[in-house]
Amino acid sequence: MMTTTSALASAVADRGAVSLDDLDAQAAYLTRIDRKYIVTPEAAAQAVDALPVGTLALEIDGSRDFGYCSTYYDTEALASYLATARRRGKRYKVRSRTYSDSGLAFLEVKTRRGSSTVKRRVRWQPEPGRLDGADARYVADELAADGLVAEGPLSPVLDVEYRRSTLLLPDASARVTLDIGLRWRRHLSDRSLQPGAMVIVETKSGARASDADRLLWRLGHRPSSVSKYATGLAALSPSLPSNRWHRLLTSGPLADADPH
Repeated sequence: MMTTTSALASAVADRGAVSLDDLDAQAAYLTRIDRKYIVTPEAAAQAVDALPVGTLALEIDGSRDFGYCSTYYDTEALASYLATARRRGKRYKVRSRTYSDSGLAFLEVKTRRGSSTVKRRVRWQPEPGRLDGADARYVADELAADGLVAEGPLSPVLDVEYRRSTLLLPDASARVTLDIGLRWRRHLSDRSLQPGAMVIVETKSGARASDADRLLWRLGHRPSSVSKYATGLAALSPSLPSNRWHRLLTSGPLADADPH
């Protein structure tokens, strides 16, 4: 009997393939509207099966799911986290992202402009400890471009690991990512959290809702305020203000997962 996770992998495998170069050329979406949904693997497989004809799946060297490891950086006072928790209109996240299968790494700066997310990144050689030197200047310059400042040195706070598949909708109208196997860990700590069976589906498109969003709505799923950094840190640190994610943290797969 096929498991729900293998059913999702099978649904992705049934789609035609698109290369990374073609995906980036057609739909990089570094400035985009993001919508996230927390669903079961079974529901994710159902949605992938129902996507429009012509939807393609990212394929690299015969693989269609890839390991990611992100480390999020914040100030000692957790200014980035608190800006998200308090829904500030202008806020930022700074992270390194390593593609586990290739070892390729980037330093990324994400900012919010109204309802849009802007992501900028540069190739990076991971180094332990806080960001300094050229890395700190890069982050400061990118934040300044949006009228933001980090308000102190940035140090690693949270590591997030997961596996991702990426889909490209017809006419490059949107890209959809499917994240499974999430694990959060306080940086340089044994304290970690690994929720049960769940998939974070994220749509990335222009100003209008994509066909994927409308499909998910028809299937009864609504966007969630989940943030891989902020929600994960809140789950691992109950003393932090977390009203924004109270429902996520007290019901569903995150509520059933015990930090250890």
